[in-house]
Amino acid sequence: MPSRINDIKKSKRGRPTVESEAVTVRMTHDALQNLDDWRRKQADLPGRPEAIRRLVEIGLTAKK
Repeated sequence: MPSRINDIKKSKRGRPTVESEAVTVRMTHDALQNLDDWRRKQADLPGRPEAIRRLVEIGLTAKK
């Protein structure tokens, strides 16, 4: 009788695959202070990466 161990699908370890790309950005201390001040005003207190994503989205959708 064949082993059933081979029939069980094993889950992959690590982070799931996502359609994204990492971006490294240098910011002045003043810019980081402004970013931190902005994110502290948000109800859910996003981390810096999420705050940057939100601000980029706001900037890209703003009317000119």
